[in-house]
Amino acid sequence: MASSTSAPASDVPAWERPVSSRSLMRISAVCFLAWVVSVYDYTLFGTLLPKIADSFGWSTAHATNVATWVTVGTFVIALSVGPLLDRVGRKRALVIAILGAALSSGFTGLAAGAVSLVVIRAFSGFGYSEELVNTVYLNEMYGKARSRGFMYSFVQSGWPVGALLSAGLTAALLPTLGWRWSFVVAVVPSVLVALAACRLPESPAFAALKEIRRLKAEGDTAAADELSRRMGMTVSGEAKATLRDVFAPGLRRHTVCLSLAWLFNWMAIQVFSVLGTTVLTQGKHVSFSNALLVLVLANAVGFAGYLAHGWIGDRVGRRATIIVGWTIGAVLTALMLLGPDSSAFVIPLYALSLFFLTGPYAALLFYMGESFPAQVRGLGPNVAHTMGPVGAIAGSALLTGLLSAGTSMVVAALIAGSAFMLASGVVMLGTNRVDQGERTAAPRLHTEGAVS
Repeated sequence: MASSTSAPASDVPAWERPVSSRSLMRISAVCFLAWVVSVYDYTLFGTLLPKIADSFGWSTAHATNVATWVTVGTFVIALSVGPLLDRVGRKRALVIAILGAALSSGFTGLAAGAVSLVVIRAFSGFGYSEELVNTVYLNEMYGKARSRGFMYSFVQSGWPVGALLSAGLTAALLPTLGWRWSFVVAVVPSVLVALAACRLPESPAFAALKEIRRLKAEGDTAAADELSRRMGMTVSGEAKATLRDVFAPGLRRHTVCLSLAWLFNWMAIQVFSVLGTTVLTQGKHVSFSNALLVLVLANAVGFAGYLAHGWIGDRVGRRATIIVGWTIGAVLTALMLLGPDSSAFVIPLYALSLFFLTGPYAALLFYMGESFPAQVRGLGPNVAHTMGPVGAIAGSALLTGLLSAGTSMVVAALIAGSAFMLASGVVMLGTNRVDQGERTAAPRLHTEGAVS
């Protein structure tokens, strides 16, 4: 407790106010819930697409085309989140992302056809990018906490929780309320989480960044430089971060390699996660009756994967954890595809593959926040993060093209999934190393690209 001679909290600059353990718990809980409701909305569309198609009388090909355009719209909206983080702040961006997902859910229930559905579902890009907001915000709030990566992995584990919630509520609501109300019911919890986010503090790093920019704008360069030095920041006079900043020498290769890692790995996610049941039934002859078992098992193992990779990343380095995890995942998926068609062999190996496919994201997302300076900590990760939907489109297109050319599902999944999962680990070798021993507002970067 502060002594009676301490300055009142209101007199202490925002960038110097300590964050208590209780506040960190509250911040983490709100970010976790924000990710859960965002995932619920994001995954629900794919789950209910067959029912939506039936209600509008669409063919399978038309429904797939609509889904592709929805992904394009998601990509466009997601591009705006990085600039929001760097311009309006981490907390405000969090609130906007949650409300964006809420609007996407609510208005989906009012969709009148393909065009309106594409426009409405484009706003799910805010929900998709909520994890990016968590990455930047929590990276700065956790500061020098020793197990910050493991702490973040609990928040990131909201993905399997949200996916299971989506599947469970759909099963409960669909028979009586229909697909429209399955989306609408997500609005209330989303708004409640957004209200809770409004009560969170802004991150000290962004508060300092905002003050430095104000001082420079007023011509007080000496004070701005002194605050920059104390906070470990290098801040230009520009009020807005630009793409030129994230492709500047020292960050150019890092940004490109991170973007390729997201692109390649999301191709694998599209094949083995989004289209996983199709791969299992057509490629490995697993009965469709096992689909629910696969879904539950995969999400349970995925939850453990987030926690495990977050814990390991704190100890051996997040970058190395990502590279090794994805490499193991590529080997396991190849073994699953090339091995016997027995459910006793395929299903456990499939679940273990997802452990190493999705689990490293707990380390990856926190690593991205650490690896960019504060001035571009929103825009830099956003550039890489938006490659996810592009990878999903590319993965689907490549898999479809290979199958249309007469390639077997096993070979097509090997090429479009396993090979690109391995490639995602390889390109991570070109990213910058980050010194995790000491956390500062501007991370110390090693730009030679040696393996950590």
